[in-house]
Amino acid sequence: MSWLELLNNLENGTVRAATQDEQGNWHANIEVKQGILEAFKNGNNTEFPGGFVDKHNLAPQGFAADAGVRMVPGGSSVRRGAHVASGTIIMPPAYVNIGAYIGEGTMVDSHALVGSCAQVGKNVHLSAAVQLGGVLEPIGASPVVIEDDAFIGAGCVIVEGVVVKKGAVLAPGVRLSATIPVYDCINERQLDKGEAIPENAIVIPGSRPSSSEWGREQGLSMSCALIVKYRDEQSDASLELEEVLR
Repeated sequence: MSWLELLNNLENGTVRAATQDEQGNWHANIEVKQGILEAFKNGNNTEFPGGFVDKHNLAPQGFAADAGVRMVPGGSSVRRGAHVASGTIIMPPAYVNIGAYIGEGTMVDSHALVGSCAQVGKNVHLSAAVQLGGVLEPIGASPVVIEDDAFIGAGCVIVEGVVVKKGAVLAPGVRLSATIPVYDCINERQLDKGEAIPENAIVIPGSRPSSSEWGREQGLSMSCALIVKYRDEQSDASLELEEVLR
């Protein structure tokens, strides 16, 4: 398909930048990324109202009331080629980049970034200042994925293709990347490199001693993440999303 058809299909949700296989693993859709890069190549810088300059074919989207998306005034932007489903709320300022996917009933709070090709499921809460890293190049690199019903606390940073499975909860300030270790304190194991945050896990920021002898002598520590619990009825009640807001 042409890059124009691709952008339209990304926006209506019939095509996505990543797909999930029968085993629940996510894979980058290389053809989609190639099409997005082609759109950039075919775009020319142009001026938009307000003094902004971007590719002429990647203008920010607008939403009609019957789309069911509530984008509150105050500086938010959803770029061309991103899908935002009905029931989504976007609080200002927030930014949703090209190729991103946001499922029904999700809250994108102030100062949040949904990076290029990031995939966000249904009924997710992205709290204030959450940063979901984007990825267009290298072509085969997988995007960040946040599955349905996850709750991402304020100031969390999730990058480098990390996958957060259904119902997981990240406490404020958690940092997740391909190199930051995650320790499951309930099952007493370290997650394998690239392993997804498990379903219903409750994750808090942590630290561990430096890996070098000199660092330990200096009392230095390194960032990590700790799974301290798995969701139960009590935690579910505290995280229940208010339907009236939607």
